[in-house]
Amino acid sequence: MTVPPPSDRPHRPFFAIGLRLTAVICLSIMFVTVRLANQRGVHIVESLFYRQALALPFVLAWVAMAGGLGALRTRRIGVHANRMMLGLMGMTLNFLSYILLLPAEAATIGFTMPIFGTILSALILREVTGIHRWSAVLLGFVGVLVMVRPDAGHFPMQGVAVAIAAAVVTASVSLVLRELGRTESAGVVVFWFTALSMLPLGIAMPFFAQMHDPLTWGLLLLIGLFGGVAQICLTAALRWGPVSVVLPMDYSAIIWTTLLGVAIGEDWPMATTWIGATLIIASGLYIAWREHVRARQAGR
Repeated sequence: MTVPPPSDRPHRPFFAIGLRLTAVICLSIMFVTVRLANQRGVHIVESLFYRQALALPFVLAWVAMAGGLGALRTRRIGVHANRMMLGLMGMTLNFLSYILLLPAEAATIGFTMPIFGTILSALILREVTGIHRWSAVLLGFVGVLVMVRPDAGHFPMQGVAVAIAAAVVTASVSLVLRELGRTESAGVVVFWFTALSMLPLGIAMPFFAQMHDPLTWGLLLLIGLFGGVAQICLTAALRWGPVSVVLPMDYSAIIWTTLLGVAIGEDWPMATTWIGATLIIASGLYIAWREHVRARQAGR
């Protein structure tokens, strides 16, 4: 499957925004469903396995319709394997964060991913990071402190640590994806991540697989269904609109996770959560805007 270069791609910003918003809603449902499944005795390995196994047919159908299954050939299987290990670690940590924290809290800390992406780009890729982006990084960390208030003891610090680790690993995945994106289409990257992850998860499943009641099986089906749809919509959105247009939709997750959490009987987030979320979101949006400005300057 060949992804057209940015200059040749059709530009339908409202369609791209709709796709990205659909993806964020699906991800929010998936994460909250993982929390529900855990409350019904589902082990996280089971959730991960069914998330990937049930999403694989969607990914295959997507690749087949877009460019044919022949596009799955790759000469970079080693890089795909590294991406799989990082991606699986990030997914595990993200699932755990939604198990240990309220959905809105886990989503808010997850918004720190661009902050850690900026730090890792400076440290690993040696990218020049000016005062603007470093100021945004500082603002984001202030938002985390305001939300968590370590002295108050109202947040499970284990959950906070897991959520921050998830953001760091997800940021690391973004660096690997940037490298893979130079030679591999989005469909190829998604397929190999999903397919290769079935190997370690398949080995682990016999140790954790259980029988469940029909409702719990239904939850596992929803995890795979919404996870697969989200993956496709996330990638497809970038075919119809630039990152600077679709990225702000990601922050709507705070709305969907809050509403879904309340719907399943969770507490309403505290005022400090909303204040911290505002600072973290402002930080992420500013980093995205500076990236957009730098890309335009490089283009000139």
